[in-house]
Amino acid sequence: NMNFLSGIWWSLPLVLVWATPPVTSSWWYMGAVGSSRVMCDNVPGLVSRQRQLCRRHPEAMLSIGRGVAAWTAECQHQFRRHRWDCNALERGQRLLGRVLLRSSRESAFVHAISSAGVVFAITRACSQGELKSCSCDPKKKGSAKDSKGHFDWGGCSDNIDYGIKFARAFVDAKERKGKDARALMNLHNNRAGRKAVKRFLKQECKCHGVSGSCTLRTCWLAMADFRKTGDYLWKKYNGAIQVVMNQDGTGFTVANKRFKKPTKNDLVYFESSPDYCIRDRDVGSLGTAGRVCNQTSRGMDSCEVMCCGRGYDTSRVSRMTKCECKFHWCCAVRCQDCLEVVDIHTCKAPKSTGWISRT
Repeated sequence: NMNFLSGIWWSLPLVLVWATPPVTSSWWYMGAVGSSRVMCDNVPGLVSRQRQLCRRHPEAMLSIGRGVAAWTAECQHQFRRHRWDCNALERGQRLLGRVLLRSSRESAFVHAISSAGVVFAITRACSQGELKSCSCDPKKKGSAKDSKGHFDWGGCSDNIDYGIKFARAFVDAKERKGKDARALMNLHNNRAGRKAVKRFLKQECKCHGVSGSCTLRTCWLAMADFRKTGDYLWKKYNGAIQVVMNQDGTGFTVANKRFKKPTKNDLVYFESSPDYCIRDRDVGSLGTAGRVCNQTSRGMDSCEVMCCGRGYDTSRVSRMTKCECKFHWCCAVRCQDCLEVVDIHTCKAPKSTGWISRT
């Protein structure tokens, strides 16, 4: 949702949190095409390396804006049944920023998915001819062989290596300015996100020959839907490894010796997450008051877990649904409109509904 991100410039550890105006904005178009130096010099929070890349590749900034929209939507999808649901703003409060200032599992996921979103968006823009600095993968030329035999590289292979290279230079630039533990953690999770996109690069082929006999094949490499990357990083979030800095400050060691050492694909974090039960601006929590819960679930979306033991309210609502659907030859499905009465359960608010104050 680009309107959600419209006009916000985040001075946070990630470039990706570069939130652009809507793609239809004439201001953005004039800024990117007309005077990239003026535009890039007036974005707060960018380090010098990022400003250089912005001036050199103003058209790529629009792609990054699309990447922001993609990763934000994916983050909200993955956390939709959890107390913290990746909703970044409420009434102007920059709550996602508070989450990122911590070194929690949620911060690890956001860094990974946002870095992945930039890779995905830049790579897609290359394939669609939207960037002057890249095109289809130039290495995928000539003939090759796989388990099915010989084939010719053709079509437009996604230039994932360029997408990763650009995202690494742009997103990691701010973290490389720091030498502290959080910077190392963010760099690790940024890389895990980039690697996740490449993990789902797949070979697609088209057959040529009499009646599609496949005597000749033309193949290319294409990224999978971004949801696959999101699902994969969600599993990594659930298996994230708590770490501490090693003695010389150059890397990590596991906080609990019973757990395995993290690989480059794993997400890492330093501090335990808050419970996100109540509104707490300092940790980026909206609380769960008013959230819809599932009375029959035993998971994180259950009323017991989601409502943090405060109980829930039940309201009966009527809604229209599709019912009595039948398949008609050929080839349509026709349904009736039915009125359905359902119970909606929402979490009760705590006795104090305001923001927690730590003064």
